[in-house]
Amino acid sequence: MTNQLPQALLFDFDGVLADTEPLHWSCWRDVLAPEGIDLDWDYYERECIGLSEREFLEALARRVKPPRSVDELFTLYPLKKQQFANMARQQRVIPSDTVDCLKALNGIAMGVVTSSVKEEIEPILLKDNVHGLMQVCVYGDEVPRLKPAPDPYRIALQRLGVDEAVVFEDSEAGMSSARAAGCQVVQVNHPQELPSLVQQALNFR
Repeated sequence: MTNQLPQALLFDFDGVLADTEPLHWSCWRDVLAPEGIDLDWDYYERECIGLSEREFLEALARRVKPPRSVDELFTLYPLKKQQFANMARQQRVIPSDTVDCLKALNGIAMGVVTSSVKEEIEPILLKDNVHGLMQVCVYGDEVPRLKPAPDPYRIALQRLGVDEAVVFEDSEAGMSSARAAGCQVVQVNHPQELPSLVQQALNFR
């Protein structure tokens, strides 16, 4: 153990900074129901967390009977995005304890690295007073390859001008992406854990 601080801390968004997966699921459930598609939470939680929107719809298109084309289902995405934005505006998405923890991390570069698109996530980061604490934000629509490819975390490291970082992730795809980019990974099982995990990561170095 050393007292040396990490060069940077990088955070996934969904499932790490915020418990948005139930929100994503409820929005998709509501827009898919008129199409005769029942999206149950157990399936979504087991198979869909960590996937991009298109990857999720590709998997769903193969699962429903009769099978649907992903392009057909993707026409529902603008409606889902609007529902998500409306719901996110009506409630605090990032816990206040997490915001307080991030504000206390003076002198450490920080960033958000998410597979979700900028249009969905940046307004939440701004509303919940997190965007200004980050030196970099890498969104899913800004990278050539999504997680589990290393591209998102490599881009974050490049933009920060650092060689490595401690990454907080909840999904297998995200953890694989971070490790492939040469980062140390801390697994987050629920956003409520994040403040204590951040302190542990800093104290154990």
